[in-house]
Amino acid sequence: MPYSQFSIEQIKAAFGIAFSSKMGLFADIPEIEPSSFLQETLQFNLPLALEINSEKARSELIVAPIILVEIKKLLPERMSLFLGREFNVDAARV
Repeated sequence: MPYSQFSIEQIKAAFGIAFSSKMGLFADIPEIEPSSFLQETLQFNLPLALEINSEKARSELIVAPIILVEIKKLLPERMSLFLGREFNVDAARV
């Protein structure tokens, strides 16, 4: 069963998951200078993604190849990427 078929309430009930939010979660993390690769790629890709104006374009032109890859380069041991992977839930547990 794909995650997209679950509601937040179903997830909470079925798996005993609690959600919490915290203001200022990243407040203590120092700012870093973006790499020249990130700056150049955003300069080219951002107007294109906005012109296409779809979630798919933003995901493929901005988020995945640029932001996620940049973070992965900076924190290789602390981040994993699972792009395009399906993580399905055991239907018997629902």
